[in-house]
Amino acid sequence: MSLEPPPATPRFSYKGDRLKPLRAFCQTVRLGSVSRAAEALYLSQPAVSLQLQALERDLGERLLERSGRRLVMTRQGEALYDLARPLVEGIDELPDAFRKQLRGMDGGELNVAAGSSTILYLLPPMVAAFRAAHPEVRLNLHNVTGAGGLELLRSDEVDLAVGSMLDVPGDLDYAPVMRFEPMLITPPDHPLATRAKFDLADLSPYGLILPPQRLTTYRMVDLVFQRHQVPYTVALEVGGWEVIKQYVAMGMGISIVTAICLTEADKDRLASRSLAEWFPYRSYGVVVRRGKYLSPQARAFTELIKPDLFTRRDRDDSGPSER
Repeated sequence: MSLEPPPATPRFSYKGDRLKPLRAFCQTVRLGSVSRAAEALYLSQPAVSLQLQALERDLGERLLERSGRRLVMTRQGEALYDLARPLVEGIDELPDAFRKQLRGMDGGELNVAAGSSTILYLLPPMVAAFRAAHPEVRLNLHNVTGAGGLELLRSDEVDLAVGSMLDVPGDLDYAPVMRFEPMLITPPDHPLATRAKFDLADLSPYGLILPPQRLTTYRMVDLVFQRHQVPYTVALEVGGWEVIKQYVAMGMGISIVTAICLTEADKDRLASRSLAEWFPYRSYGVVVRRGKYLSPQARAFTELIKPDLFTRRDRDDSGPSER
């Protein structure tokens, strides 16, 4: 029988408080320096330094290292940050979350970020259903696209975002709920409109009308053409599906859109053909900040979109993106 004592488990010994060093660590990572973290926490710089030292000592790992003027995480620090951030933010947001839980659905407000296409084509029935079920809640739709919506989400200016994502950052959860077919749109008298079969290369001679390069659609179009080694030309770059459809109908080019934007009114002025052989279906869903408590208003909205949408994700099981 071995008489050696069992290995010691890590203990947070700094003043007997586990939360303080974790909060100091998360703030230092977020702000990049001990001095800024100290200001945010209303502590002295030496106090924050002691908390960080105690955390590294108790865990037995180097968590931060200097890169120029900033402190950056080591690999071990990144692992701890992924675990600690939801805990720290959950504790810090507890009073507000508690008050919201007590209020339930008695008023309050819900802030949703979405792009123009999502607001125009996808959200109307959901907004109508939510307003009918919860007329006492003030619903604010923030018309932003791409990175702008994610910044509002990260800064807690909105409760959730609705839209399409290709790449899902590690600090966000994306739950796709519906998929739409990729479509080629042309004027009705265009050569590709009546051609029985065509290949991706047959699009090359015609100028494309696409959304701005910073948006997902442009990136996807470029990726597919590059992957198939097919050249393409952008005749016009303009934002908004309605504007793109209007310019295509005027004969100024052709476009690659998502079926979400095609309506009955478009049948007379546009011809559409599926591009599913080359382009992936486009998913649309709900984006939330990982680890964030969903207010009763936000949860009621997601339940209208799809019941139990974030049930598993509330247990930090985000699951992979569909794409």
